[in-house]
Amino acid sequence: MGRLGVCLGALLLILVGTPARSAQDLPIFETHLHYSENSWNSYSPEAILAILDKAGVMRALVSSTPDDGTLKLHTKAPTRIVPILRPYRTRQDMATWYQDPAVLAYVEERLKKGIYKGIGEFHLSGGQTGTPVIRRLVELAVQKNLILHAHSDDRAVEELFALNPNVKILWAHAGMSAGPDVVGKLLDRYQNLWVELALRTDVAPGGSPDPAWRALFLRHPDRFMIGTDTWVPSRWEALPGYLDEARAWLRQLPRDVAEQIAFKNATRLFAP
Repeated sequence: MGRLGVCLGALLLILVGTPARSAQDLPIFETHLHYSENSWNSYSPEAILAILDKAGVMRALVSSTPDDGTLKLHTKAPTRIVPILRPYRTRQDMATWYQDPAVLAYVEERLKKGIYKGIGEFHLSGGQTGTPVIRRLVELAVQKNLILHAHSDDRAVEELFALNPNVKILWAHAGMSAGPDVVGKLLDRYQNLWVELALRTDVAPGGSPDPAWRALFLRHPDRFMIGTDTWVPSRWEALPGYLDEARAWLRQLPRDVAEQIAFKNATRLFAP
């Protein structure tokens, strides 16, 4: 009986799918990756693409500091890498970029390449959105149909929409600390707001979807996406594991909802 049980267990594992098949079973459109200068010596573009293969990433939204990293990956895989322009020439720009005319000139010049699907990921807090730089950035985004990938608090998101209700925003980290109640209110209010879940371990503590987050996913299944955030080189090597963890809780949602969050929402938003 012991051997029979083992055989039946092995057969069941084959029928339902082994871990090796998991990535193909639920591919990911990864919406928060950086190939910044701090990773270039550790990982070549070919190595990065191999990691994406291992992780089951079908397409990836990539930005970098400086932008050259994004261009390196896009050159190697132009249909797989979705380039988005980060407004940081160096990390020193992070604290002052939103009020620096030189950064705006840099962004406008880079956008002439015509390859970018958005601007970001950038850091912006409430009360910082009233500068000429940000007003022009929003204007450019609407004119060119670009997505703003905003690492922001909820107040900054509201202020960006107040500048132009037609702007499209991908909210990085679901606001980092915003709870499902806050995220839900903003999604109810703004039809041009999408949310990616990088670093949000509270979404599925212990591997199962939190009830409040689950209810929000079912309420707005077309507005969420998966992100990881490779802000340091070590997170590249860990990427397949992070995405396997995401697949584990996604599979506990209705299949159509899981597929939307895993790849369909991003595919629609970042259509070629």
